Amino acid sequence: MANRSRTRQVLSFALCLWVSLAEGGTSRYSVPEEKKSGSLVANIAKDLNVAVGTLSARRARLVSKSTRQYFELNARSGDVRIKEKIDREELCRRSDPCVLQFEIVLENPLQLYPVEVQIEDVNDNSPKFSKSEFTLEAPEQIPINTRLPLERAQDSDIGTNGIQSYAIAEDADIGTNGIQSYAISSNEHFRLDVQTHSDGSKYAELVLEKQLDREAQAQLMLILTAADGGRPQRTGTAQIRVSVLDNNDNFPQFSQSVYRAQLPENSPRGTLVTRVEASDLDEGSNAEISYSYGQVPERVLELFQLNPSTGEITVLGTIDYEQTTKYEIEFRAKDGGGLSAHCKVLVEIEDMNDNAPEVTLTSLSSTIPEDSAPGTVVALFSVRDRDSGDNGRAACSIPGNVPFALKSTVQNYYELVTRGPLDREAVAEYNISITATDRGAPRLASERVIRVQLSDVNDNPPVFTEQSYVMYLKENNLPGLLIGSVHAADLDTEQNAKVTYSALPGDVGDLPFSSYVSINSDSGHVYALRSMDYERTRDFEVRVRAADGGSPPLSSEATVRVVILDENDNAPFLLYPLQNSSSPASELVPRSAGPGYLVTKVVAVDGDSGQNSWLSYQLLRATDPGLFTVGLQSGEVRTSRPVTSPDSVKQKLLVLVRDNGDPPRSTTSTLNVLLVDGFSEAHLQLLDVPQEEGQQDTLTLYLVIALSCISFLFLLSVVTVIATRLYKARQGQERYMASSRNFYCEPSFPTNPADTSGAGTLPQSYCYEVCLTTGSGTSEFKYLRPLLPTVPAEPRTAGGSLLDSQLSSQLKEGSVAAEPSAAGGSVLDSQVSSQLKEGKESVSKGRASVSEDSIPRSSGAGCIANKVLGINEDCGQNGWLSYQ
Repeated sequence: MANRSRTRQVLSFALCLWVSLAEGGTSRYSVPEEKKSGSLVANIAKDLNVAVGTLSARRARLVSKSTRQYFELNARSGDVRIKEKIDREELCRRSDPCVLQFEIVLENPLQLYPVEVQIEDVNDNSPKFSKSEFTLEAPEQIPINTRLPLERAQDSDIGTNGIQSYAIAEDADIGTNGIQSYAISSNEHFRLDVQTHSDGSKYAELVLEKQLDREAQAQLMLILTAADGGRPQRTGTAQIRVSVLDNNDNFPQFSQSVYRAQLPENSPRGTLVTRVEASDLDEGSNAEISYSYGQVPERVLELFQLNPSTGEITVLGTIDYEQTTKYEIEFRAKDGGGLSAHCKVLVEIEDMNDNAPEVTLTSLSSTIPEDSAPGTVVALFSVRDRDSGDNGRAACSIPGNVPFALKSTVQNYYELVTRGPLDREAVAEYNISITATDRGAPRLASERVIRVQLSDVNDNPPVFTEQSYVMYLKENNLPGLLIGSVHAADLDTEQNAKVTYSALPGDVGDLPFSSYVSINSDSGHVYALRSMDYERTRDFEVRVRAADGGSPPLSSEATVRVVILDENDNAPFLLYPLQNSSSPASELVPRSAGPGYLVTKVVAVDGDSGQNSWLSYQLLRATDPGLFTVGLQSGEVRTSRPVTSPDSVKQKLLVLVRDNGDPPRSTTSTLNVLLVDGFSEAHLQLLDVPQEEGQQDTLTLYLVIALSCISFLFLLSVVTVIATRLYKARQGQERYMASSRNFYCEPSFPTNPADTSGAGTLPQSYCYEVCLTTGSGTSEFKYLRPLLPTVPAEPRTAGGSLLDSQLSSQLKEGSVAAEPSAAGGSVLDSQVSSQLKEGKESVSKGRASVSEDSIPRSSGAGCIANKVLGINEDCGQNGWLSYQ
């Protein structure tokens, strides 16, 4: 036996560290107790066949099942080392084997590796007796081979396996390190017999080998030695005093050598466990029996109470099945003569469902991505119920309204996994209640709440509050002015929700958007980069993009329409009369014009819009204020009363044109109006010919061609006239006298011309048309065209003095008339032309002489004396001539 113990101890020290893989994948190691902190237990990375770098990357950690952490893991090296010194006797008492359990947890993916470390005993405790001296009483007449029990050492805490140990000398060690032998000093009356309990503990008894004689020796002193099997061996001693008593013939007798009782845990104090009973055949004081405890640990004395008279055993403390499932108690019955007997009481504790299941969280990923696939492990936990049977069987559940599920693994372990899609924007956090319920009666349950947060994934693009923004900006703004802002919201968080704004490439006219507006990338404010001009750009659109800060980024787009608001920054512009003319416009008004006579029309435009372009006309100043009026909205200049003789021939009008802006802008136009009695034939050239819209673009070209032709014809006529004059110079006098006899004088010559158009507003017989600008030919303006009476041809009289005087007078009055001939000329054309040319020649000679014409004295009123022709090389109204 000693050899076997020695071999076991050698193997224990030689195999301080061993590794094995169990069927369930559990890694098992052993380590001696009392090893110093930092001692190596194992390299878990090597044993699990995991790369060392993987441990750190997967956040490897050691999770212990006990409240104290005896081991620690170095994730960089994979070594498992002792964190604090381990005392096996304190940790497991007499439980064998003494095992510590923990798990190695790896994440991404979540994996669990169970590990068991067996704590090997070291012989660091000596056997101890509860007292240094014990007293035994033995009657002198007891028979040979009578056994006297001795005090033994026992462990009060046997653990869950129910193992109890009792001994005379208490030694906390077990196995070969525990008590292996008992010895007493040399003695002729007793020998020592070592017995073994069912739990493996050893105890000693004194066996009588020689009859005792009180008269020869009343007291025996023995030394009891207990030795363990460790190396070096440790011992403990106690002194045994055996007192020899006078004769007492009968020992007490128990009714049973072993009593069995069942006691529910948590039984109230005073509950009867059982009753031991002994009898003695003696009489008197030798038959009086008292009961007492035998060799029992202190824990039994705390839980049970013995009535020394009746032998009743009752509950004294709190009975807990989870601490001890059964108790083996030794009792002694002693009579009055000192004789005693022993018995055992086995108390089995019945389990009651008094412990709710406990949920122990092993690993938790408190934050998981919202795009985690179904089946992703969120947490790993175990359920433990310290009860037994159905009372200790527990099941877990979670609410059904969460996208998670429980998956049972081995050894009461559960995985909390995802079972459906997750959306952080809908639910950002889950508080999952895990309910563990046992199968006892009544059922007990416990609850553990796990908080799981969803980390954001960039799965939502920014969304603009509006798909189309309209912003208004007044023209002539200052550069850098804030126009408005756009806003986009992103349902994601942190960097995924950080929105930046930008304008997409595009052009406004021939310039890019970037030269008109800018967008603040952080706030979305839109700023104008230049001063806007409504007359050039009335509105434009910009495409704006909002992008988040995710990877990859998501974006959306919206349209920003910038509308330029008009301001009254343009004064009215005169189209007619033109402001850049070299001289103010001149208009002709016949003195016979009545009220409402249309003189002209002031035409103006305004580059602004809306009410800023509404124009009104006002006569600001006039030579005769009461003679003319201006239409407030039309700009038409009309006579307000008939023209009278006192009215000045030259009328100067100042017309104010004003818009409707705030403040209003205005411009003025100056008009010169001439009051005339009639118009020359030069004004007859303007015909009232309507123009088609398609001819407006070529009107200017036509006018240039027409003027060129007229100029050419005029020059040709002048050359022809000069040539004719030279040819007929010698016969001038004869032609003149012949022409004088052809004058026809008619006293009733009409003086009032008729209105030839029949649709005009003039009271006199004059009609005219004005072309203001290219393509503006209308019938709004009329000019006088004189109607010449027809003069019949008549032979002139000799002398011609009367005709000459009449021609002179009519020439002064500007009323020389002649009848057109069939050839296109008049009877007097040649004669008058010759004299006119002679007069013009005299005028050209420094106006030294005046042209003279002859007219018969018998000529009546209206007789044509001569015709004055004038030519102006200007064009338009500047070329219109009047005679006075």
